Amino acid sequence: MKYPFIKNVHHEEVFSLAGQVQAAQGQIVSKTLAQNRAVSVTLFAFAQGEEISTHDSKGDAFVTVLEGCGRFTVDGTDYLVHAGEALVMPAQKPHAVYAQEAFKMMLTVVFPEDGAQE
Repeated sequence: MKYPFIKNVHHEEVFSLAGQVQAAQGQIVSKTLAQNRAVSVTLFAFAQGEEISTHDSKGDAFVTVLEGCGRFTVDGTDYLVHAGEALVMPAQKPHAVYAQEAFKMMLTVVFPEDGAQE
């Protein structure tokens, strides 16, 4: 049976979100769990020193750090987000991600009702 909404993980099985992605030296690894006009859910693993440069999104970006600690810069302000913590980066505000240490996160982006994505 194909699952059309949430993909790339087992259904009806308990699992570790952090265990779903691994990054080797020099890598950022992502795994998309869901993507449609309304929402995007992606797991990321960052090796220490890796980054995603400044960009913006048409939707609110909700980050939950699963392991380690990441530095998020939102509209010029830095936030250190540790495992078990979350941060919302508002739509259309420039933001960037930097791995001061290796870390993993889940990113959920909720898009406007008109479904306009980047």
